[in-house]
Amino acid sequence: MILEQPSFWLRWMFPKALWRMDPNDRSVYLTFDDGPIPEATPFILDTLRQFDAKATFFMVGDNVRKYPQLFRQVVEEGHQVGNHTFNHFGGLKHLAKTYVENTEKANALIGAHLFRPPHGWMTQQEYHRLQRKYKIVMWDLVTRDYSNRLTADDVVENVKRYARNGSIITFHDSLKSIDKLHTALPASLQWLRDQGYAFKVFE
Repeated sequence: MILEQPSFWLRWMFPKALWRMDPNDRSVYLTFDDGPIPEATPFILDTLRQFDAKATFFMVGDNVRKYPQLFRQVVEEGHQVGNHTFNHFGGLKHLAKTYVENTEKANALIGAHLFRPPHGWMTQQEYHRLQRKYKIVMWDLVTRDYSNRLTADDVVENVKRYARNGSIITFHDSLKSIDKLHTALPASLQWLRDQGYAFKVFE
């Protein structure tokens, strides 16, 4: 649970960020980080289409530069897009000025009003500067689909164990995740739908 759900102190550090949506609404918010890439994004889009589900893709600007047709496909299919920096920058490894500039470089291609920091972390200075322009979206549940210690069944079990009304659920549009997602994503979406959850995106 320490890894799958955010701790109180982390939520306290970024109080204006979105961690969970309306707890009284039987809905979840699917998010996918790190794409778009040809090895993963098409499968994710196909699966979402099968379940009539919309999601939010937090995209790396350099991937958008390399695969603009995938970016356009995500948008054309009615999904929301968010900014995930241009080079998947870790917030603690760069000066705030450099971090913000990298985010703005990405946004010249993405045109998003949503931002999610890579690795779910940034400095207070980065946070305060970016929240003036972006709605910062964190998470209520990380599926850990990227972990080489987890199987596809483990990923599905994380969804079953921790999903709740208003959950912001994080999957990854990445090479590290796609093998597990071939099984885990449709199984997760089927379970969520069976439980009566609607799939929503951020405004």
